[in-house]
Amino acid sequence: MSATSAVIFRTFQPGDEVPFRELNEIWIQKFFVLEEPDRKVLGDPVGYIIEPGGQIVLAIRDGEVIGCCALMAMDEQIFEVAKMTVREDNQGRGVGKQLLKAVIDCGASMGARSLYLETSHKLGNAIHVYESLGFRHLPPERVHPSPYNRADVFMERAF
Repeated sequence: MSATSAVIFRTFQPGDEVPFRELNEIWIQKFFVLEEPDRKVLGDPVGYIIEPGGQIVLAIRDGEVIGCCALMAMDEQIFEVAKMTVREDNQGRGVGKQLLKAVIDCGASMGARSLYLETSHKLGNAIHVYESLGFRHLPPERVHPSPYNRADVFMERAF
């Protein structure tokens, strides 16, 4: 695999369930622990993300999935940016920022009014990328209850 070959972005296709689950499990377990909500979503991304009106965007290099991110429908025009990860050997090359841009574009094409996300203060680089692409920190009164123990930073990007 060439680290300099182009990365393409596409939406979820049948068969993407395995790399979506595996990439996320590796990433989550590197920094945190897998929680029950992780297991549910990663075990059935079609049922928890696609069928309720969301989407998954994948980053592909040389035919391999190297990153992914989900848009989970919260309501008709609000989507949660979730399960974003880039394979470790592709980190530090701007793939995450490109992936997030593709996700923002996907959300816009789906008619999103805003994108919401939850993350951890431990992920400073990710928070910086979110901020650089227009996400703003939410005040406590606007935070949705999170099913994840690790979530302590909450952000939103309006269109």
